[in-house]
Amino acid sequence: MQIFHLLRGVTVAYSLRQGEFAARNGMHATDVRALICLLDAERAGADATAGRLGAWLGLNSAGTTAVIDRLERLGLLARVRDERDRRRVLLRVEDRAKELGRASFGPLIDSTVALLRDFDEGERDAVRRFLLGVRDALGDPA
Repeated sequence: MQIFHLLRGVTVAYSLRQGEFAARNGMHATDVRALICLLDAERAGADATAGRLGAWLGLNSAGTTAVIDRLERLGLLARVRDERDRRRVLLRVEDRAKELGRASFGPLIDSTVALLRDFDEGERDAVRRFLLGVRDALGDPA
C-alpha cells in the first residue's frame, strides 16, 4: 500500500502543479489535460481530431468544442485540414503552448530524467511496466 499511497501523492502534487499552470495561463484544468492528450498523440504519430479528444477527455461534443475554442483563442491550438482527407479537421498544438509547458514543467521533466539516469535498465523497465499497468487499471484509452 505504501507504493500506492506514494503514487497518489505524486498525482495530487502533479495535479496541483497543472492547476497552477492553468490559472497562470488563463485556462481550465480540462484545457491542460487536453493539451497533454494532444501532445501525447503527436509524440505517438496519431492524428488528433475533436472526436478523439472528446473520447480521451470523456467529454461530449459541446464540451469538446468549448475546450478547443478556448485553446484556439489563447493561441495554443490550431484546427488544420488533414492533407490526406481535406474533409477532416485535425488539432495541432501550437509552439506557444509547448514553450509555456516547457517553461513551467521543464525543471520537473529535467529532474525526473536525471533521477532515472541513476536507475539501471531493469529498474527503468520495472517503473515503466508499473506505470503502464496503473494506467491500464485506470482505463486510460491511450
